[in-house]
Amino acid sequence: MSALSGKDILSTEQISDDELSLILSTAARYEKALTAKMRLDVMTGQILATLFFEPSTRTRLSFEAAMERLGGQVISVADPKTSSAAKGESLADSVRTVAGYADVIVIRHPQQGAAAESARASDVPVINAGDGTGQHPTQALLDIYTIQKEKGRLKGLTVSLVGDLKNGRTVHSLVHLLARFGARMHFVAPPGLEMPPQIVSALREQRVTVTESSDLATAVRESDVLYVTRIQRERFEDPADYERLKSSYVVDMALVQRAKSGITIMHPLPRVDEIAVGVDSYEGAAYFRQAANGVPIRMALLALITGRK
Repeated sequence: MSALSGKDILSTEQISDDELSLILSTAARYEKALTAKMRLDVMTGQILATLFFEPSTRTRLSFEAAMERLGGQVISVADPKTSSAAKGESLADSVRTVAGYADVIVIRHPQQGAAAESARASDVPVINAGDGTGQHPTQALLDIYTIQKEKGRLKGLTVSLVGDLKNGRTVHSLVHLLARFGARMHFVAPPGLEMPPQIVSALREQRVTVTESSDLATAVRESDVLYVTRIQRERFEDPADYERLKSSYVVDMALVQRAKSGITIMHPLPRVDEIAVGVDSYEGAAYFRQAANGVPIRMALLALITGRK
C-alpha cells in the first residue's frame, strides 16, 4: 500500500520529501511504460471524476489521458454552465454527490480554498487542479519532474520566475518544491504583480536566497532555468490594468542569446505573447516537453493515492 493511499493532494507543502521522491520515481516508471507502448491495467474498475469550473486544456486532458492510459474510466464536468452549479447547488453538495460516483476527484475552481472545501466534503481522494490564485500542486510536480529531466539534477540551480507572480498559482506551488533543493530564485515581475510577501517571507525563513526585481535581462544571465508565466487577463478587475501590463516581458531569441549558456525555458502554458514563437526552435525550449510530462506525473498520482501504484 502506497504511503499516499487515500491522501488528498491540495498543496505542495503537504507533500513530504519521501512522497515527492516516490511520485517522481513512479512517474519515470510510467513514462518508460508509455514509451514502450505497454498496455496498463493498474486502474481497471476505477473511475476518475474531473470537475472543472474554470477553463482548462492541458490539466484536464492530461488527467483524463492519464486515467485512460492506466486502464480506468473518466466522468467529467468541463463546463460549469452544464452542471447543477448553474442552478445554485453548493460546491460541497456537488462534490459529496460526485464522490458517490467516482474513486478519485480532480477539481479546478476559481475560488481559493475550493479544493480544501471539496476534500472536506468528499470521502474519496481529491486532487487540486488549481484553486483561483491559490495553488496548483500537480503542475509544480510536473515542473520539478521536467527540471530534473532537462538539467539532470535538482540541487543547486538558479531559477528565474517571471510574469504575474501575484496571481500565478503555478509559481506559488513550485517555489516550495524548489526550496527543498536549495534553489536560488529570482522573482521578476512588473510593479503590482510581485510574488505575495508571505511567500517571500516564508522562503527567506527557510534560508532560501531570493531576489526581487523587474529586470529580466539581468536575471537570465545567471539562471539555469527561466520559468515564464503569462499576465492573466482573467485576474484583473480593470481591463485597462491588463492592457497596460500584458506585454511587460517578452522572451525572444535576442534575450536567449544574452542568457546563461544552456538555459532551460519553461512555461505552464497557455502562452499569449510572452514567449516569441521563434524561441520554439531553441533546444532549451522545454515548455511542450513540460506539458507532455503532465501525463506520467498524473498517472503516478492517480495510482498512488488510490493504492494501485
